[in-house]
Order: sequence, then structure tokens, then C-alpha cells
Amino acid sequence: MEIIEIIKAIIFGVVEGITEWLPISSTGHMIFLDEFVKLKASKDFKEMFLVVIQLGAIMAVVLLYFHKLNPFSSKKTGQEKKNTLLTWLKVIIGVIPAAIIGFLFDDWLDVHFYNYITVSITLIVYGIAFIIVENRNKNKMLEINDFSKLSNKTAFSIGLFQVLSLIPGTSRSGATILGGILLGASRPVAAEFSFFMSIPIMFGASFLKLVKFGFDFTGTEFAVLLTGMVIAFVVSVFAIKFLMRYIRNNDFKMFGWYRIALGVLVLSYFLLKK
Repeated sequence: MEIIEIIKAIIFGVVEGITEWLPISSTGHMIFLDEFVKLKASKDFKEMFLVVIQLGAIMAVVLLYFHKLNPFSSKKTGQEKKNTLLTWLKVIIGVIPAAIIGFLFDDWLDVHFYNYITVSITLIVYGIAFIIVENRNKNKMLEINDFSKLSNKTAFSIGLFQVLSLIPGTSRSGATILGGILLGASRPVAAEFSFFMSIPIMFGASFLKLVKFGFDFTGTEFAVLLTGMVIAFVVSVFAIKFLMRYIRNNDFKMFGWYRIALGVLVLSYFLLKK
């Protein structure tokens, strides 16, 4: 086993854990990171690794929100259990659009859009969108401030925004949070609903990638994958807690400016590299 590959996996895990939940595009960061920290592995393994590493990140959501998402908790009243099941129904409704489009066009989207130009443009465009939306909503009272006020129709509409995240560089959390805010959800509700929808989406995407790759790992490949997932899990716990604390008193404009700067940086780097 090569220690240097484990160190690289740790770096990827840290970046994944931070960027998966903040609305700044994990794909954009991974493409840029891959330029400087190259895993010594086949192209197929790297493509699978960059998706399946997200399983570690998603387990952080399962841990942090286990009680809230558990409809069978003995600590909940009958009404609370019913509300939890209704939340899961909204999650399922919300993931339908992206699940269908992703399943049908996953390979096509990768071939046509997984490149630095697309990623740079989407980073910048959605960065601008965050700034515009937050300026528009300044001092505006948002109606959906808890999950009981989130209708099935709104959940499905947020799911349509999640389809946009199939374009690399958009950011799954960014698209769904932006969509939620536009549809009248408060930042905490939009962020948490984004987290919850990521559970079935990420498990599904990871399963597809694993099936395509197969389960015939070398010792080093397995160690790299496991390390990346564990680090992504640990870092994700802190990233999610940070985001939820931050948005209680702040808007998303900071992330918008960051996306614009990163998009310009990525585009400039690859253009000058030619």
C-alpha cells in the first residue's frame, strides 16, 4: 500500500466533506483539485471514487438528523411520527425528477458537460443568482419556516431545481437551496430539505457507479476509497453544523461571491494552461 495515495485520499475527503454541503459545488473543486493531487489509479476508478466518496458525506446527515428522520423513534408522539413520515414522503416526491433524469442521462451528461468550461460557467452563473435572489429577498418574510408548511407541490418544484445540479458545477445543495428560497422557504428549511433529498440521490448514484465499476478492488484501491469516505464523513459533520449556524444570521451572498471567484479562477487556469 502506498502511503502517498492514502494522503491524497485524505485531501479529497476533506474537500468533499466541505464542498458537498456548502453551496459552492463539490465537482468544481474536485476538477481543480485533480489538477494538483492526482490519484495513481485508473480513470474508471477515479470516476467511481469521486462519486462513491459521497457516501461518507451522506452518513453525516444520517447521523446528525437520525432522530428527526426516524419515524419509529420511541421518543416521538404519534403525531410526530406521522409528521416524520410526511417529511419522507416530501423527500421522495422531491427526488423523483433528478432520479429519473439522472438514471436516463447520467453517462450522456458526463460526456457532454463534465469539463472545466461548463463547471466555470455554472459556478459563475449560480453565484450571481445567489446574490440576486438574496438581494431580492432582503427583509422579506418567507412563508415556509418549518416542514409542516412545505407542501408536496413545493417539494416537487424544489426537486425540479435539483435536476439542474446534474450539470457539473451547479452544486446539488446550491440548486435546491436556491430553488427552496425562490419558492418561499426559509434558509434553514431549504438547507435541511436539500440535505434530506441528498440521502436517496447519493445512495442511488453511488450504487450505480459501484455496479458499473464492479467490486473487484485492489488492496490500495479499497484503502483509498475507505479513507476518502471516512474523512468525508468526519469533515461533513462539522461543515453541516457550520452551515446551519451560519445561515441563522447570514444570507448566502458570501457563497455567491466565492463561486464567482472560483469560476473565474478555474476558467483562467485551464485557458492559460493550453
